[in-house]
Amino acid sequence: MKIEAILGKRRGKVVTTRPEASVSVVIHMLNAEKIGALVVSADGEHIEGLISERDIVRGLATYGAELPHMRTADLMTREVRTCAPGENIKDVMSKMTHSRIRHLPVVESGKLCGMISIGDVVKNRLEEAELESNVLHDYATARR
Repeated sequence: MKIEAILGKRRGKVVTTRPEASVSVVIHMLNAEKIGALVVSADGEHIEGLISERDIVRGLATYGAELPHMRTADLMTREVRTCAPGENIKDVMSKMTHSRIRHLPVVESGKLCGMISIGDVVKNRLEEAELESNVLHDYATARR
């Protein structure tokens, strides 16, 4: 199965923030959207970075009370790993696990087209495992 199957109707709908946005604004956006990371992009198409809850916690430990007033660009992860819609879900799950990342922007033809989380990938794998189990159960029952 491919990443595009996870994206489904969400494709193209990625919550982004601008590099000059304050961390306070990012915190409010993460809370309002009930998500764990935002793509940082000046134009909504090209990735400049990623800011996650993890980045914010690390920033709080380093900068303390200054953090909410800082710019997103000062805190974001700049080296962002990505995947493509046509990539195999198992390969992407492995990439996320080995890199210890929980959010992965999806890029097609150099442009941002989606975002997946480790939760999306695990949910998909559980659904596949349940389907396999049901098929095997039905097969075993029919053979009796």
